[in-house]
Amino acid sequence: MKDAGVMGLFQGHSVTLLRIFPYAAIKFVAYEQYRAVLMPTRAHENGRRQFIAGSLAGVTSVLFTYPLDLLRVRMAYEVKQVGKARPGLLSTCAQIYNEPAAGHNRGGLSFKIVNFYRGFMPTVAGMIPYAGLSFWTHHIATEFCRFNPMVTQYTRAPLDFDPQSSDLTPSQKRILEKPPLNTWAELASGGIAGLVAQTGSYPLEVIRRRMQVGGLLNPEVFVSFMDTVKDIYRVKGFKGFYVGLSIGYIKVAPLMATSFAVYERMKTALHID
Repeated sequence: MKDAGVMGLFQGHSVTLLRIFPYAAIKFVAYEQYRAVLMPTRAHENGRRQFIAGSLAGVTSVLFTYPLDLLRVRMAYEVKQVGKARPGLLSTCAQIYNEPAAGHNRGGLSFKIVNFYRGFMPTVAGMIPYAGLSFWTHHIATEFCRFNPMVTQYTRAPLDFDPQSSDLTPSQKRILEKPPLNTWAELASGGIAGLVAQTGSYPLEVIRRRMQVGGLLNPEVFVSFMDTVKDIYRVKGFKGFYVGLSIGYIKVAPLMATSFAVYERMKTALHID
């Protein structure tokens, strides 16, 4: 705020928008593909398979969009850290490319393109529990809302046909197997999934962000995963791995609530089981 004003709060937002479209699209499309293989019928659905399908989908999406995530973090951080005018996308790319790459400190081969994957391994390690827990928790929450007799009268959306009819169409039978939920129930299920996923993967999120901005904090050295872990623990101890978790909750709850609600509604609109 002091250096860039209100607009500083939106630093890197354009890259976020550029990243979120392919990231979300790849994640949900990949999840449906993995789900079709791991859970071809509802009888195959269980927590373990949901977790595996979600984790694989998350890793797949990160693999293709990680450089954009790095650019987003770096562009957002640079104004706060350096206090200069807003850096452009191309100048940030050039800065990252010209930083020391992995292997540089040990005299080995260095590949500059690797700089765009700083923090990639902790991101993958964090994405496995994050995406896995989010899809798993969302499945549990929505199943509870759909089939628990204590809440179904409040959570289920009204049907436009008689479920007791003897001449139900195949489409109507599929709807009864997976009854639609009210909007608030879908939002609540997604929000809970986001909170659980954020809690389970947050330490790796902290490590990832620290590695992503490592080029700004120490531009002459490529900081490794273990170096980052040791540095965080040395400065703030175990609590250092949970710095900013409350802010993360504020961000991720509405994000995941909206994301899963739109996902479910689009599946219904497109007749995807």
